Amino acid sequence: MSVRQSLLAILDQGPCYGYQLRHEFERRTGSTWPLNVGQIYNTLERLERDGLVRRGDADEHGHVYWEITDAGSAEVAQWLSSPVVRAQAARDELAIKLAVAATLPGNDADAAIRTQREASARKLKTLEDSRRPGGADDGPEALARSLVLESMIFAAEAEVRWLDFAAQRLAQHPQHAMALELATERPKRGRPTTRVAVVA
Repeated sequence: MSVRQSLLAILDQGPCYGYQLRHEFERRTGSTWPLNVGQIYNTLERLERDGLVRRGDADEHGHVYWEITDAGSAEVAQWLSSPVVRAQAARDELAIKLAVAATLPGNDADAAIRTQREASARKLKTLEDSRRPGGADDGPEALARSLVLESMIFAAEAEVRWLDFAAQRLAQHPQHAMALELATERPKRGRPTTRVAVVA
């Protein structure tokens, strides 16, 4: 989720002050990812530093309005017209936990999977229960909420499916055959040497 680009896209519609930006962000994301005002002002200051927004004057209530610059509008257009490129996946704590659990001698990895699956299934049910009755998308805010919520539901469903897959994989192997004892060979200290390419 890019808070930076989202705030810029909102400002591309017109000048806003901090609390207004927070409200507009929540309206457009179904209030699923609440932002604190401090995060918004930190982001605005970085955007200002980068020449993408400028600080306007304060109104009679003390609200400082922020305006997008031409460079900021160009960045919004680029963001909206480009696909999201997912970088190499961050370390997934659950995948690492189960991989380690499956290879520890004397550990019951099946129990870890069952416990996690119960928690993941509860989370999925909570998300599904939070759908609006009849799936009604009566307006833009309801549509935004639905899009974000369904994304979270799909991710939770995928996690449950992956846990079922992991349980099946473990069932194919005797527990003792998959245990990894500590290696007797000690790793060498220091970093591996890097080879520098020589250009002729």
